[in-house]
Amino acid sequence: MAQSNEIINRVASSKLVTFDLEDYFPKEEKVLLDIKDWLFEGFILKEKDFREHIAKHNWEQYNNAYVALYCSTDAIVPGWAYMLITTQLQPHAKYIVQGNLEELYSSVYQFIIANLDFSVYKDKPVIIKGCSNKPVPPNAYLWATAKMQSYAKSIMYGEACSSVPLYKRK
Repeated sequence: MAQSNEIINRVASSKLVTFDLEDYFPKEEKVLLDIKDWLFEGFILKEKDFREHIAKHNWEQYNNAYVALYCSTDAIVPGWAYMLITTQLQPHAKYIVQGNLEELYSSVYQFIIANLDFSVYKDKPVIIKGCSNKPVPPNAYLWATAKMQSYAKSIMYGEACSSVPLYKRK
């Protein structure tokens, strides 16, 4: 019996579908807005002065941006202060959170994944791509896996050539 020397790329010919969280990484500007300079000596919130800083601030610079509000000092900032800033950001920013950039990315991904239509993966073997060049938060992989499980025939993690099996519907 003659053997064929033809090399067959089984990965390319498989029905495996790749789900890449990096495809959903927001393209808009991400801004970390530190309010320490709006506090007296960086630590004390004086309401009148704080409101003056807010009134004078250029909010248009945040048009269509993802904004994370935080204070880089150990100041005790009341919740209403971030809420007040949000009232000015809301007409401009695309998304606002209180926290650092990691919390911003995590919150954005939670929203994106909750609103994605996973039905396109119904009864398909899916690999959730593992390597990413963008700061995809670890929680995004958990949320995607949990949502994907309701649809996919199987779920793997990594790359097609070296994946880790996670789930297989019985």
